Amino acid sequence: MSGDRNGRIPLPGRDGLPPEGQAVWDKIVSSPRGAVVGPLRAVLRAPELADLWQEFGAYCRYRTSLPEKLNELAIVVVGRRWQADVEWVVHTRVGIAAGLDPDHIDAIRDSVPPAFEDPAEAEVYDFAVALLQEGDVSDAVYAPVRARWGDQGIVELTAVIGYYSMVAMMLNAHRVPVPDGEAPVFGDDAGLCDLPARKGAA
Repeated sequence: MSGDRNGRIPLPGRDGLPPEGQAVWDKIVSSPRGAVVGPLRAVLRAPELADLWQEFGAYCRYRTSLPEKLNELAIVVVGRRWQADVEWVVHTRVGIAAGLDPDHIDAIRDSVPPAFEDPAEAEVYDFAVALLQEGDVSDAVYAPVRARWGDQGIVELTAVIGYYSMVAMMLNAHRVPVPDGEAPVFGDDAGLCDLPARKGAA
């Protein structure tokens, strides 16, 4: 979703923040992220929230028990559902680096169920699509994820999908622009994108 590509609210650099905001900025830059991008540019307008946000986000992105490739697959599905340009641009790149098939990413972008060869990827896709489309997950979709990753893994996957939905809302509501040198993917399309379930997914 684009709109005003400069953002609806000021998105200052470090020097434009109050001291408490600068302290959070420094935490973000010294983390594995290495830079302040995406929703944190907006959330830094509320430094206490930004501090809590960056800690939760760091867990969801870097410290779950799921392999990075599967974490990123879930995030890509969230980005497509909410048509969040920044989320899509950043996490498709990270996902490919983590081992996601670019053809699968293209299929998700085009609202076509990917032809997964890895059953673990198919299970995460089915779980994310069901949760984002319906707000719930059937036993048939839930059970394989839990069997493979245990109670911790399925709770973390649910948290990742929820957290990155919040990220997408922050990005879209405040029209946070894509990183320099990148082009928006979804343009001015409004509303949610319907995600297709794979054939046979309950």
